Amino acid sequence: MKKLLPLILLIAILAGCDSAPETGPGVVHWDRDVCARCIMAVSDHNYSAQIRGGEEGRRTKLYFFDDIGCAVYWLNEQSWNKDPRTEIWVTDWRNGDWIDATKAWYIPGKTTPMDFGLGAQPDYQEGAYDYDKAIGHIYSRGQKAH
Repeated sequence: MKKLLPLILLIAILAGCDSAPETGPGVVHWDRDVCARCIMAVSDHNYSAQIRGGEEGRRTKLYFFDDIGCAVYWLNEQSWNKDPRTEIWVTDWRNGDWIDATKAWYIPGKTTPMDFGLGAQPDYQEGAYDYDKAIGHIYSRGQKAH
């Protein structure tokens, strides 16, 4: 038993370690996680966003949003918004799959939780906005919630 004690302790220590990934989208607890900006429940699988980032030298953290507009406004207020580790993810409006927000195409005219009106998708279609134009669209709509 004495020989097993160090092994049991090592297993207990390793089991207590946070093994969450440092990159990529995380798991959303739908209807329980709240938007980091407007504090509404994140419940729409087709128009949600998340940001992974944080202060330099610290572990990154996930922040959830009910609309890409909330994510854009919130990120702009963070001191680390230009940190290269910062990742922005949005759901494909057609199927809820997570896609890189900076590479997505945004379709205007959608009914979204905070009325910013953009649906993201990975492929281009006529009239779609790239990420920079989508940000311009968001700012032209004004701040919807705070």
